[in-house]
Amino acid sequence: MEWRTNPMPTKATKTQGKAAAADAGKKPNALQKPVQPSKELGLLVGNEPLPRSDVVSKVWDYIKKNQLQNPENKREILADDKLEAVFGKKKVTMFEMNKHLARHLT
Repeated sequence: MEWRTNPMPTKATKTQGKAAAADAGKKPNALQKPVQPSKELGLLVGNEPLPRSDVVSKVWDYIKKNQLQNPENKREILADDKLEAVFGKKKVTMFEMNKHLARHLT
């Protein structure tokens, strides 16, 4: 008796294939849609349109690279001159950051 090396696809595999095909025709969600950074934000992340998630990641990379988190309270960001131009003030919390970034994205 011979055994098959490739069993027939399971129901889950068929469903996954249909879901992947449906996703291919969808528009990108709001986080994946490229946005244009302002001149001030462009100094940190570049001037090319980027998905919002990439903008936030690049800002965090900049914050960590320049050690701009408050060492006593890591939730606070102590802005340098470039970040102050984006945030509008010297100190913001990580929760406020996205609100300030949104003003610089179109």
